[in-house]
Amino acid sequence: MSLPDTPIPELLSAPDSRCVDSLVASPNFGPRRAKVDMLVLHYTGMASADAAIELLRTPASEVSCHYVVREDGRVVQMVAEAARAWHAGRSSWEGVTDTNSRSIGIEIVNGGHDFGLPDFPAEQIAAVIALSADIVARHGIRADRVLAHSDVAPARKRDPGENFPWTALHAAGIGHLVPPSRVEGGRFFMLGDTGEPVAALKAMLALYGYGIELTDAYDTETTDVVAAFQRHFRPAKVDGVADAATILTLRDLIATRPGDAPLERGPIKLVQFDR
Repeated sequence: MSLPDTPIPELLSAPDSRCVDSLVASPNFGPRRAKVDMLVLHYTGMASADAAIELLRTPASEVSCHYVVREDGRVVQMVAEAARAWHAGRSSWEGVTDTNSRSIGIEIVNGGHDFGLPDFPAEQIAAVIALSADIVARHGIRADRVLAHSDVAPARKRDPGENFPWTALHAAGIGHLVPPSRVEGGRFFMLGDTGEPVAALKAMLALYGYGIELTDAYDTETTDVVAAFQRHFRPAKVDGVADAATILTLRDLIATRPGDAPLERGPIKLVQFDR
């Protein structure tokens, strides 16, 4: 639902969440143009928490987020939830490109891919769970709209990465997951393939929410979107190749998605695989 621009809030002066330990206001924000219905999780991808926070509060960087979760679990709020933080960039979900207006962004301090994908400390994940649960409850965010930055910007982003413990969040009632199908043999699709089965696969990805052009060609965009899907929902193997396990996991996610029933969102022809 589109809303008129809300007045730009003043610089952050009070926490929105009971989970916040400190305030470090960022000037990088603006008015929202939509109701909050998404939570987007990131990793900072930098050498330290202090370096990330400094970047997020520097006007010239033109980036920000609502919250930063440090390795020890301390939560820093940088932008008021009523404001549109600049965390998602060029992105899309369910056909809507202004992700920043409809989402709250959490940056999780972690070096990410450029620093060898370090583990997320238990204290940090506990804090992410508590903060996410608070945000989801207050804004009524649906489970399938708790997403990775890589979900909404698959061509540009890989965070929070395949090592992020989505299963721990799901066990706490946050996010949408199904048991991933086991990686094994069978038919698969990859870069360069064309035809009706590829078109059906892309229709399934779009049905779940991914921004993807509906053609019958398995192109670079398709590879990026499939890899993003794997990072979040089938992280045992992230290669951008749509093997049977990837597509069966996608099928199960569509079938169990909360909210609108899949058939109400338009018919699709599921891709059939030899097992």
